[in-house]
Amino acid sequence: MGQANRKPWSRRQFLKCAAAAAGGIVAGPYVIASSALGKDGAAAPSERIVMGGIGIGGRGEGDLGWLLQEPDTRFVAVCDVRRERREAVKKRVDAKYRNADCATYRDLRDLLAARSDLDAVLIATGDRWHTPASIMAMRAGKDVYCEKPGTMTIAEGQALVDAARRYGRVFQTGTQRRSEANFVFADELARTGRLGKVHTVRAHTLPFEMKHDWLPAEPEPPRDELDWDLWLGPAPWRPYNHGYLGGCMEFLNYYDLGTGVAGWCSHTICQCQGAIGADLSSAVEYEYPGNDTAEGFTARYGSGVKLVLHIGGWRGSCGVRYEGSEGWVSVADGYSVPDVSSPSWLGERKRLVQDYVGRNRRPMNHMRDFLNCVRSRRRPESPPEVAHRSMSTCHAINACMLLKRNLKYDPVKEEFVGDAEANRLRSRALREPWCV
Repeated sequence: MGQANRKPWSRRQFLKCAAAAAGGIVAGPYVIASSALGKDGAAAPSERIVMGGIGIGGRGEGDLGWLLQEPDTRFVAVCDVRRERREAVKKRVDAKYRNADCATYRDLRDLLAARSDLDAVLIATGDRWHTPASIMAMRAGKDVYCEKPGTMTIAEGQALVDAARRYGRVFQTGTQRRSEANFVFADELARTGRLGKVHTVRAHTLPFEMKHDWLPAEPEPPRDELDWDLWLGPAPWRPYNHGYLGGCMEFLNYYDLGTGVAGWCSHTICQCQGAIGADLSSAVEYEYPGNDTAEGFTARYGSGVKLVLHIGGWRGSCGVRYEGSEGWVSVADGYSVPDVSSPSWLGERKRLVQDYVGRNRRPMNHMRDFLNCVRSRRRPESPPEVAHRSMSTCHAINACMLLKRNLKYDPVKEEFVGDAEANRLRSRALREPWCV
């Protein structure tokens, strides 16, 4: 078997071989790389977290970059329905490790069945695949780091939480700003009372759009180049068109393929709910804004805190703003420091972040937090319950915009109050065999 197809040793195989070597006859000198022994900052093979990837393109390329920096992690296999992407990942990984060992797969079922050596997987597919792929991986005994949005529906969120509990797996949703110092500082200003009583949180969104049309049919590429049926996965079948493949912004606003506003707000609403202590709940009232863009959309939590969506208002993407009786804070990607109503708070920034890190034992690195939890079996910063509850608010916003009327939601029963049509939107039919 060629080296490119050879599987890396599992921890058990390594220890067995090491024990045999220790008791055997040494026929001559051996030269062993220091990294194989755990020197030079690298973890020994028996201590490495062995990982694979599913759907590593776009956002997943950034996630892979984080993983490849971690000395105690080894990335050994990639699955993607697009040949160019799986080959690009293999090239990058092999160049990092200076070998040709990264295995490639087209079908995630083959990856999960063949690779018993994997401790965890990184999932960065399109929205429609996030929950089914995560549940399949957890059933196969893998921990999961999955990109946002964590779910396509409220029902998927319930299934995700149930699977993580049933199989005892670590799951982290990729809301990485919950592990970035500027956003943590803003959250801490709200959580520690410096803003006074928080009454309003504002979240960046994109214009609402949920299309139900199809692009015109085009000839399908060869299956090995692009497996169109697998690309669609649990989504309803539709004919191939290359226009769907340009990245998340191409498919995000097709109802069958993405989550529209919910997909983008998965960044910001998860942040807001963490700041106001609503990680395990969802907003209860949703007011249709009277426009088709969702600008000014308002929701309210049981605590009375108001959530307002804005398309603009920050010097960058994924912005949040928290307003309280004693002041406000605002931050988005690219801010050197957050904007604050009281400049003196900036002098506390470093200490507040350090206090948060010490109190919660969280690194300012979302992927590292996940890897630490793979080792310790602690709950990560963004576990399945957080993914589900924040996405429930996002999905309820989508339902309100689609139905063009106000809605009330019961986060305990996880259902809309007195609205059968809205309750039907809590789930979607999934194509066989991808039901969860």
